[in-house]
Amino acid sequence: MRPVFQPLLAVFIVPVLMLSSVQAQERRSFLEWQTFVVQDFGTSIQYPATIFAPVGKAEKGLGQRFERADGRVALSIYASSNEAGDTPASYVRRNLRMNRSALDYERITRSFFAISSEDAEVIYYSRCNFSGRVRAAIHCFDLVYPQEEKRSWDSVVTRISLSLRPLEN
Repeated sequence: MRPVFQPLLAVFIVPVLMLSSVQAQERRSFLEWQTFVVQDFGTSIQYPATIFAPVGKAEKGLGQRFERADGRVALSIYASSNEAGDTPASYVRRNLRMNRSALDYERITRSFFAISSEDAEVIYYSRCNFSGRVRAAIHCFDLVYPQEEKRSWDSVVTRISLSLRPLEN
């Protein structure tokens, strides 16, 4: 590249790259993440508090239900004792309320499961982590959101999912 063009590139490309970086930071920082804890079971999870407000107790276990202001997105965070001694696989077998062929995503390991199903209107995502034998517990969250918003929720679902604790190997 000729030396004359290098200063021009620096003048035009560097500001564009900086602007892209700033815009990405603004999009990330728009969400205020908070940690919710189910004290009795030692469950902790991060959720975007700028999106969700608490609306009552979780329908399952001990925890909290959150909703977006328009009511179209719901997040339930809950934990329960694993008195039955379930593994992730046995829990899914015993509790799944739909045919497994209806799942669009399924990952089951020895310490957690994550499942998802989609229809024309909504996406349902659920993850549960299973903790050890001494204080055997199941730590979960369920998230329901509009199918039309799938792309904007992908990174949020990933962050919530990866923050769910405890996860013992």
